[in-house]
Amino acid sequence: MKRKNTRKVMNVTMIVITIITLCFVVYGVKNNLFSSQGSLETFVVKFGIWAPLIFMIFQAIQVVFPIIPGGISLLAGVFIFGPVNGFIYNYIGIITGSAIAFLLAKYYGTPLLEVLFGKKLKSKYLKWADNKKFPKLFAIAIFMPVAPDDFLCYLAGTTNMRFRSFLTTILLGKPLSIAAYSFGLNVALTHLPFLAH
Repeated sequence: MKRKNTRKVMNVTMIVITIITLCFVVYGVKNNLFSSQGSLETFVVKFGIWAPLIFMIFQAIQVVFPIIPGGISLLAGVFIFGPVNGFIYNYIGIITGSAIAFLLAKYYGTPLLEVLFGKKLKSKYLKWADNKKFPKLFAIAIFMPVAPDDFLCYLAGTTNMRFRSFLTTILLGKPLSIAAYSFGLNVALTHLPFLAH
């Protein structure tokens, strides 16, 4: 009975998260929130003291529904909150979103990947799911700044990988890639301002 109730709670939670996320995505598209870094900055800053929380929620959602390049939101975090706080908020938001993506994939399975991602990405990485060494491959990929992390988090959810193992991997692996994007892009735009236009 307890297990059945837990299952019901998980079902309701996943449905609520999906609905809230979809509503935000629709709102963002209609208001051009995802069109540029400037649009995102304007949206976040107007929330004042709540801006960090709103930004982390947004960062989590953009992992669950990867509709904009992650570099845009990472860089926005650094520009809005500074290098240190920006890195922290990016980290918390992305870890949260990655965990949600994993759990959604556990619940909905492979069909969810079919809806969210293109054929090229799937054909390249789907075979990893059948590899017994998937946890190691996943860990190596997460440590690499150029890996398609959002997709891999979903893919991990379709395997036998346990949530504890998944969470440990992203907690340890994400800081490097987040720092590389956040500070790397910040340095590039600081020294090469024409890239910002």
